[in-house]
Amino acid sequence: MFLGPFIVPVALFFTIGAVAILRGPIGKALADRLAGRVPQQLPSGESEEVRAEVDELRYRVAELEERLDFAERVLAQRREPGTLGPGS
Repeated sequence: MFLGPFIVPVALFFTIGAVAILRGPIGKALADRLAGRVPQQLPSGESEEVRAEVDELRYRVAELEERLDFAERVLAQRREPGTLGPGS
Protein backbone atom coordinates (compact mmCIF):
# COMPACT_ATOMS: atom_id res chain seq x y z
CA MET A 1 0.00 0.00 0.00
CA PHE A 2 1.50 3.32 -1.04
CA LEU A 3 0.72 6.23 1.32
CA GLY A 4 2.56 8.96 -0.60
CA PRO A 5 -0.49 10.92 -1.82
CA PHE A 6 -1.99 10.95 1.69
CA ILE A 7 1.03 12.26 3.60
CA VAL A 8 0.88 15.84 2.31
CA PRO A 9 -2.86 16.43 2.94
CA VAL A 10 -2.69 14.85 6.40
CA ALA A 11 0.38 16.89 7.34
CA LEU A 12 -1.30 20.04 6.01
CA PHE A 13 -4.50 19.25 7.97
CA PHE A 14 -2.59 18.83 11.25
CA THR A 15 -0.49 21.92 10.63
CA ILE A 16 -3.53 24.10 9.97
CA GLY A 17 -5.28 22.65 13.03
CA ALA A 18 -2.28 23.31 15.27
CA VAL A 19 -1.95 26.89 14.02
CA ALA A 20 -5.68 27.51 14.55
CA ILE A 21 -5.52 26.19 18.11
CA LEU A 22 -2.33 28.04 19.03
CA ARG A 23 -3.58 31.36 17.61
CA GLY A 24 -6.80 31.16 19.62
CA PRO A 25 -7.48 31.51 23.35
CA ILE A 26 -5.65 28.29 24.17
CA GLY A 27 -2.49 29.57 22.53
CA LYS A 28 -2.81 32.92 24.30
CA ALA A 29 -3.24 31.23 27.67
CA LEU A 30 -0.26 28.97 26.96
CA ALA A 31 1.89 31.95 25.96
CA ASP A 32 0.88 33.85 29.12
CA ARG A 33 1.71 30.83 31.26
CA LEU A 34 5.10 30.37 29.60
CA ALA A 35 5.89 34.07 30.03
CA GLY A 36 5.01 33.87 33.73
CA ARG A 37 1.93 36.05 33.46
CA VAL A 38 -0.62 34.15 35.53
CA PRO A 39 -3.87 35.93 36.38
CA GLN A 40 -4.27 36.57 40.10
CA GLN A 41 -8.06 36.50 40.08
CA LEU A 42 -10.61 34.62 38.07
CA PRO A 43 -11.98 36.75 35.25
CA SER A 44 -15.57 35.76 35.93
CA GLY A 45 -15.71 37.35 39.39
CA GLU A 46 -16.87 34.11 41.04
CA SER A 47 -13.76 33.74 43.19
CA GLU A 48 -15.72 33.46 46.48
CA GLU A 49 -17.83 30.61 45.13
CA VAL A 50 -14.74 28.86 43.82
CA ARG A 51 -12.94 29.29 47.14
CA ALA A 52 -15.91 27.86 49.03
CA GLU A 53 -16.02 24.89 46.70
CA VAL A 54 -12.27 24.31 47.08
CA ASP A 55 -12.60 24.46 50.86
CA GLU A 56 -15.40 21.90 50.77
CA LEU A 57 -13.32 19.62 48.54
CA ARG A 58 -10.36 19.92 50.91
CA TYR A 59 -12.61 18.94 53.80
CA ARG A 60 -13.92 15.92 51.88
CA VAL A 61 -10.40 14.82 50.92
CA ALA A 62 -9.34 15.05 54.57
CA GLU A 63 -12.31 12.87 55.54
CA LEU A 64 -11.39 10.32 52.89
CA GLU A 65 -7.79 10.26 54.14
CA GLU A 66 -9.03 9.54 57.68
CA ARG A 67 -11.25 6.72 56.43
CA LEU A 68 -8.41 5.23 54.40
CA ASP A 69 -6.08 5.37 57.40
CA PHE A 70 -8.70 3.64 59.53
CA ALA A 71 -9.25 0.92 56.93
CA GLU A 72 -5.49 0.34 56.65
CA ARG A 73 -5.19 0.02 60.43
CA VAL A 74 -8.07 -2.48 60.57
CA LEU A 75 -6.54 -4.56 57.77
CA ALA A 76 -3.11 -4.45 59.43
CA GLN A 77 -4.57 -5.72 62.73
CA ARG A 78 -6.19 -8.71 61.02
CA ARG A 79 -2.91 -9.92 59.59
CA GLU A 80 -0.67 -11.90 61.81
CA PRO A 81 2.91 -10.70 61.62
CA GLY A 82 5.37 -13.09 60.02
CA THR A 83 2.83 -15.18 58.11
CA LEU A 84 2.59 -15.29 54.38
CA GLY A 85 -0.40 -16.09 52.24
CA PRO A 86 -0.63 -19.19 50.10
CA GLY A 87 2.08 -19.40 47.45
CA SER A 88 1.67 -20.29 43.84
